[in-house]
Amino acid sequence: MSVLFSPLKIRDIELKNRIAVSPMCQYSSENGMPTDWHFIHLGSRAVGGAALVMMEATAVSPEGRISPEDAGIWSNEHADAYKRITDFISSRNSVPGIQLAHAGRKASTYSPWKGKGEVNPEKGGWQTIGPSPIPFADDYPLPKEMSGDDIRLVISQFKMAAERSMRAGFRLIELHMAHGYLVHEFLSPLSNHRKDEYGGSLENRCRLALEISETVRSAVPQNFPLFVRISASDWVEGGWEIDQSIQLAKWLKEIGVDLIDCSSGGNAAEAKVPAGPGYQVPFSQRIKKEAGIMTGAVGAITSPLQAETIIRTGQADIVLLAKEMLRNPYWPLYAAKKLNSEVDWPDQYLRAR
Repeated sequence: MSVLFSPLKIRDIELKNRIAVSPMCQYSSENGMPTDWHFIHLGSRAVGGAALVMMEATAVSPEGRISPEDAGIWSNEHADAYKRITDFISSRNSVPGIQLAHAGRKASTYSPWKGKGEVNPEKGGWQTIGPSPIPFADDYPLPKEMSGDDIRLVISQFKMAAERSMRAGFRLIELHMAHGYLVHEFLSPLSNHRKDEYGGSLENRCRLALEISETVRSAVPQNFPLFVRISASDWVEGGWEIDQSIQLAKWLKEIGVDLIDCSSGGNAAEAKVPAGPGYQVPFSQRIKKEAGIMTGAVGAITSPLQAETIIRTGQADIVLLAKEMLRNPYWPLYAAKKLNSEVDWPDQYLRAR
């Protein structure tokens, strides 16, 4: 029996299999609002059989967007606009999840196919913020160092975004603390040069991550699953690394985080990332074992046998697929056939089973 297609219970949610659609920015929103593109993009992956379908990085404030075309959930109108999407995903016996995010110093930049680097205010950009006034790269905005009031505002924005996510019909929240965005910027000594209680020691650099997690955990019901995505390594000497990630995972578990989604990189433009098949799986394996928390493996997972092996050998509890899901929205149906597993197909597609 395939373990990839075995169910997984997380609080009151039961995933029908261990396959998740990783959050992937589509740069197709209008003033943060989802469009028909998101309905088709996410809906087709639910039709394809993934147990968990994650909405892309969704900004908790207008200034938290990566680009002007990024998704957001900073108002009730935004929340209501997602209801059509979450209802459809749920109708396919998939769980609709949302990744809440703030881009920090990597905000106010162009969508990939529109340009590179900073979007100036006259073209719709805005002042970015970060733990320290250090830009990500030469062509990125110079962030304003956040004050205590700025930090408290961001924490409250995550709380309100979590509440709106439930209003929108999402049944699982992931907090984005990876890829060089705001919370990762606080975690890493490469981008955090603060001298106050949010900088310096590991405990201080983790403070914002823990405060956001604790605030969101208290804002949602006890039966509501909460994930955190981290970059387990900056891939730069002297930066954030796996041992610090393990300690952070232990603290997050104490707060009530259910699963660590283990990615890497994104906070250093000069990083040399040794990308290859399953290159981030060792991170999920170590965090799962040493922090005693469920983990998700992500990054260059493409074949059914590879995914099956990751779950069967205890390297992770779920696999999150990104580019492979872009190539084939119905990958779970394909994987089930390869692994000789019986899964439900949409009635409309039964003739192709």
